[in-house]
Amino acid sequence: MGDEVSNFEDNFASYCQAKHAITVGNGLEALTLILHGMDIGPGDEVIVPAHTFIASWLAVTQVGAKPVPVDINPETYNINAELIETAITPRTKAIIVVHLYGQPSDIDAVASIAKKYDLKIIEDAAQAHGAEYKGKRSGQLADAAAFSFYPTKNLGAFGDGGAVTTDNLELAERIRCLRNYGSKTKYHHVIKGCNSRLDELQASLLDIKLRTLDTCNQKRQSLAAYYSQLLSDITDIKIPVVPSWATPVWHLYVIQCPERDALLTKLKQQGIHCLIHYPIPPHLSVAYADLKHNAGSFPQTEQVCNSILSLPFWPQMQLPIIEETAKQIRDFFA
Repeated sequence: MGDEVSNFEDNFASYCQAKHAITVGNGLEALTLILHGMDIGPGDEVIVPAHTFIASWLAVTQVGAKPVPVDINPETYNINAELIETAITPRTKAIIVVHLYGQPSDIDAVASIAKKYDLKIIEDAAQAHGAEYKGKRSGQLADAAAFSFYPTKNLGAFGDGGAVTTDNLELAERIRCLRNYGSKTKYHHVIKGCNSRLDELQASLLDIKLRTLDTCNQKRQSLAAYYSQLLSDITDIKIPVVPSWATPVWHLYVIQCPERDALLTKLKQQGIHCLIHYPIPPHLSVAYADLKHNAGSFPQTEQVCNSILSLPFWPQMQLPIIEETAKQIRDFFA
């Protein structure tokens, strides 16, 4: 809570084209504090994508509200705005849009629905530092946005960290109070808060890395384009689709393959290590069995979770790694 934190908050807000940035302990707490700051709690419902990292759901349950999943567009992996309206009830208070894998959601489509029903929109931008939607950066596309600075993120600390961005001064002040034991002045506690503060050391490191974030994102964009160039003619897989209005920052490069598990085994045998983000959708996890969503409830999400594969990807990756990965995928189907 010293000068390094203040400096980074100012610089990160400016980078996101937002009026306020409030650093917190991690990305999950950023989401949770936004919901808390909006007075969303027991008895309320929040619409969430069916396909996302479980933190998007956990934040909702941590404030006592109910996550209401909506299926995704399998082309972009993000929430399908055309399905949101059917999930709205009198208890719905907000919509969380996740810019999954670094690609922004279709905010305008979501905003038209939110305006109609007087709902808040929250960006889960944990994987989308610097991503743009129609020329506007993530972090300034909704009522508030949550970021993670986990070490593997596009902007990563040397440990956990997170931030909230918003243009709403009242919400910003409330979250600043909530993150610090509910206190604006030391030992004067005005609300029931928590301890969710970014260390000075992490803030200093993040402030330095922020200066090269755009350069690293440009490298990611070039590497993703090369992957797509080499894989585009392999009809047995689906490569990522980017809408004309999106400028993704490629936190991950994710393909779809009906024979995903066999391909994954083949690549590992060749020393090419891939991951699955994410194999079990939250609605089928044991943690959310109480919501009683059965297999088949969200078919697009379930199909995607059974076929997605994250290929090796990081901004300093050399082109021969991409070429060898593409060769092995081609050989697998040959």
